[in-house]
Amino acid sequence: MAKWVYSFGDGKAEGRADMRNLLGGKGANLAEMSSLGLPVPPGFTISTEVCTYFYDNKKTYPPELKDELEKALVEVEKVVGIKFGDAANPLLVSVRSGARASMPGMMDTVLNLGLNDKTVLGLAKSSGDERFAWDSYRRFIQMYSNVVLDVGHHYFEEALEIKKEDLGVSMDTDLKADDWRAIVADYKKLVEKRTGKPFPQEPREQLWGAVGAVFDSWMNQRAITYRRLHAIPESWGTAVNVQAMVFGNMGEDCATGVAFTRDPSTGTNLFYGEYLVNAQGEDVVAGIRTPQHLTVQGKLAQKSDAPAMEEVMPEVFKQLDSVRQRLEQHYHDMQDIEFTVQRGKLYMLQTRNGKRTAKAALKIAVDMVHEGLIDKREAVARIVPASLDQLLHPTLDPKAPRKVIAKGLPASPGAASGKVVFTADDAEKQARAGEKVILVRRETSPEDIHGMHAAEGILTSTGGMTSHAAVVARGMGKPCVAGAGDVRIDAKARTLSVRGTVVKTGDTITLDGSTGEIILGVVPTVQPELSGDFSQLMEWADEFRKLGIRTNAETPTDAAQARKFGAEGIGLCRTEHMFFDGDRIVAVREMILADDEKSRRAALAKIQPMQRQDFVELFEIMAGLPVTIRLLDPPLHEFLPKTAAEMEVVARDLGVDAKEIEERANKLHEFNPMLGHRGVRLGISYPEIYEMQARAIFEAVAEVQKKAGKTVIPEIMIPLVATKKELDLMKVVIDQVAEEVSSSSGEKLEYLVGTMIELPRAALRAGDIAETAEFFSFGTNDLTQTTFGLSRDDSASFLEKYQQRGIFEHDPFASLDIEGVGELIEIATVRGRKVRNSLKLGICGEHGGDPASVFFCHKAGLDYVSCSPYRVPIARLAAAQAALGGPLKTE
Repeated sequence: MAKWVYSFGDGKAEGRADMRNLLGGKGANLAEMSSLGLPVPPGFTISTEVCTYFYDNKKTYPPELKDELEKALVEVEKVVGIKFGDAANPLLVSVRSGARASMPGMMDTVLNLGLNDKTVLGLAKSSGDERFAWDSYRRFIQMYSNVVLDVGHHYFEEALEIKKEDLGVSMDTDLKADDWRAIVADYKKLVEKRTGKPFPQEPREQLWGAVGAVFDSWMNQRAITYRRLHAIPESWGTAVNVQAMVFGNMGEDCATGVAFTRDPSTGTNLFYGEYLVNAQGEDVVAGIRTPQHLTVQGKLAQKSDAPAMEEVMPEVFKQLDSVRQRLEQHYHDMQDIEFTVQRGKLYMLQTRNGKRTAKAALKIAVDMVHEGLIDKREAVARIVPASLDQLLHPTLDPKAPRKVIAKGLPASPGAASGKVVFTADDAEKQARAGEKVILVRRETSPEDIHGMHAAEGILTSTGGMTSHAAVVARGMGKPCVAGAGDVRIDAKARTLSVRGTVVKTGDTITLDGSTGEIILGVVPTVQPELSGDFSQLMEWADEFRKLGIRTNAETPTDAAQARKFGAEGIGLCRTEHMFFDGDRIVAVREMILADDEKSRRAALAKIQPMQRQDFVELFEIMAGLPVTIRLLDPPLHEFLPKTAAEMEVVARDLGVDAKEIEERANKLHEFNPMLGHRGVRLGISYPEIYEMQARAIFEAVAEVQKKAGKTVIPEIMIPLVATKKELDLMKVVIDQVAEEVSSSSGEKLEYLVGTMIELPRAALRAGDIAETAEFFSFGTNDLTQTTFGLSRDDSASFLEKYQQRGIFEHDPFASLDIEGVGELIEIATVRGRKVRNSLKLGICGEHGGDPASVFFCHKAGLDYVSCSPYRVPIARLAAAQAALGGPLKTE
């Protein structure tokens, strides 16, 4: 028969810490603390399975629940020696939610339940404090009415303020017992007026009302939003914890507080927390009174005059410090605890693994290994890979005020302030003059690369988490807010406007790339510090991981940064990004305008030495590590100007008529360029382009080998291949150039030729293609687009709706679609390796830095993942966790 209720208290419990799925985090830890013999007020937990039943059965309860709850209540009465509803000496209880994942403040709590017009008199008598009893009753009416009867808090606050004004007092503490009695009468009238019914007096009716309200709160808007933001499934449900009340507000020998067993901001091994004398729990959290520090050290550090608990209640503090140490020894993690002191006796109300900053998480994990509490495996498994972003980028000072004017997608983490500019050229020009700028565009294109590089941050009104702006910004380690749909950008007038606020060129804004917030003016930032703990944890992660970690980089700056972060080579060098710099773009446009092969070759000859120098620098930085170079991929029209004014400028630079440029642009125009004349298709049409690039690569290899005396093995990648024949034709061109350069330089050249798998056909025909290809790199950005038939730049407008409706669990451009795209990768892996056992496999889309996608790549048997430089540490940690079987679920 199903069991729905689990008791705890008096040194024993029916539950355990590992039953959090059934009892929720709070219930499981109350049971565990009870079994450890810690002073936990007795109570019981109604399991999460009741919540599931409640929603599956039109908000009704299992038939056995009533009897089980009554039996559990009797057990509580036995332990405390008083009865629920007894008018002379009543047992009061708290009713709290408790999901398996911590959701602070998202669901509802009721304290002092069991008070009514009769039991309040019994509480006054048994406590010897009439004021305390009536104060407790008014708190209960307010909380219960808000949570269960849906009467707004503000009605009660207004009634209280009016009463205080009438009495000529300003503080709650100035009110006497008779004042609270009168306020209770006012509150009860208020409830009857708002609900049409008197405030419930029967304690069991109150209890069932509160239990139902907690289950109802699982589906309140706060909880739904929190679950969506933290990927907590709706199906988990919440438990309900009913516990005997203990009172921190019965006098000066009573207190309540919240503490962390270590500092949650820094991770330092110091007892950290706050308490209030003569108060209830919500007083600490609600900020009604200013809490005092637990320790003398904390008090001195904050330059506070208020006495510390260590001074006011030295004996109780000693007990609390001993509980702190015991809990850490038992849970092997930093704990967030709640406690109450009732008449000099300590009671523990909650423990859970404490929320902490990324910096603190690293310090705590590394320190606990050195202290012998956990091993290296657990330390590595415990850190959330994505949280490392906090450590790698500047963040906004949490104490600084901010005026948020709009919100977009948090496309690239970090924070930056600067003057608004609307063109890439202005960004570059002003940055050269020493100005800090934010580049604002409707969307960015490869042409904007120089301005993006010069800007402190990038803001776009369209596009998603994997739009051009997002991908490039992440690669550069710059903050980016994309898809800010409320922002209207008028490029002509050079203004951005949001609901009446107009920002002009030269005005200052701040971007928070971690939250997507756009803020007016300058907000100070806090610079990241990479501690020794970071290096230590990364070293441990590298001991466990099997996947190689490479970077996507084409500039020396990015490549050097990625090496510092531990990249083991370049998995994607996008050669087209090198074409947009000053002199090069002129030569590239010359090549595009050329009418015959001879003229094209003449233009390409100007680009070749520049490309060669790029590769020399990358090979030197990577010092023998693999470098995968993707030959030209985008369609040629991307290199041509878009507006008539830009065409005039380019025509002057090239000494041709603007009409000629316009005609060529029109001729190259495509209705669907993503599936048009790009990638290998350009190489087939104009083999001289790939020939020039191959020559630049091999000449750079020869130069670096001569200089360094070490072999350099480039991996040359042909993009967008759909058939083996395309790859065969390009390989002939590359092999021929290699032979020529080897012969003229006298250097032996070793290299691999492979392809990017970014079309479903290529994945399905991987066996054929592997007869020629020596490696595959899965271009998961385009493979996702071609598998779903989705444009990543246009889908941001409706993807959120798809997630809300449960069609997509997540944005498939941010985290790999395991079922569809993942299956294509698995098919290509099996078929490719069947033909060529030594086939090297990796991914180089943005998914390479997404922890869930890295887990999949490990499982699929890939050799490496490649991601933007600032995501390299995230990928290293995720790869280690994948090898260890997954991350540790600490909360």
